[in-house]
Amino acid sequence: MEALAPKLRRDNLVAAVLHLAQAVAVLALATSFALPVTGTYLAGPPGTTPEEQVVLFDVPTGAAVAAFLLLSALAHVVVTTTWGAGYRADLARRRNRARWIEYSVSSSLMIVLIAQLVGISDVAALLALFGVNASMILFGWLQEHYEDPGSRGWLPFIFGCAAGIVPWLAITVYLVSPQSTSGAEPPAFVYGIFVSLFAFFNVFALNQWLQYRGLGRWRDYLFGERVYILLSLVAKSALSWQVFAGTLAS
Repeated sequence: MEALAPKLRRDNLVAAVLHLAQAVAVLALATSFALPVTGTYLAGPPGTTPEEQVVLFDVPTGAAVAAFLLLSALAHVVVTTTWGAGYRADLARRRNRARWIEYSVSSSLMIVLIAQLVGISDVAALLALFGVNASMILFGWLQEHYEDPGSRGWLPFIFGCAAGIVPWLAITVYLVSPQSTSGAEPPAFVYGIFVSLFAFFNVFALNQWLQYRGLGRWRDYLFGERVYILLSLVAKSALSWQVFAGTLAS
């Protein structure tokens, strides 16, 4: 563990700079493209045809992308400055509370954005997807809080995986669009986002599984921590620039 510790400060600072630079670039280069958040309300007793969908507000996609990039940049800065001592103490106990707090918000924003890209716009659905994804992340925190690598206790991890698949099932339904009469299909870049980000989300789970099995280089908890930093950067970068290329480029 001691051999990797000096590299973590550098890794976090580099990740902070790269996240921040991408956020600034997206905000500077993005168009005004926005996606709606809608509501559909009762027009009579339950079971009657609801009233027409109303647009509650629009979410500028460039700002949404910048938001999860800036959250990550902020988290990396915090663990190298004001929370530095707490971060090091957590790592010595083979846990990282700051990671789970940041992921619970940033990855949930990412899920909401992906859901909007496939046509999910209802405010209740988007809130539910945000909440379920945040629950998945918080189960990961519980795995670290109550279990130690090699302890063979997997219940929080299993519950997290079960919660984590739900948003992807909802997104898949809209991507496939069963019984749709419009014949419209999402553009190719949306399929690319779906496949790549689904893979990345699963690699995060694999990283924790390898840490808790103590396999290979993952026997050192700090190696898994460095993998988390890299995965977060690559996953957020991949989503950011795929969204930019598909919707935000001038």
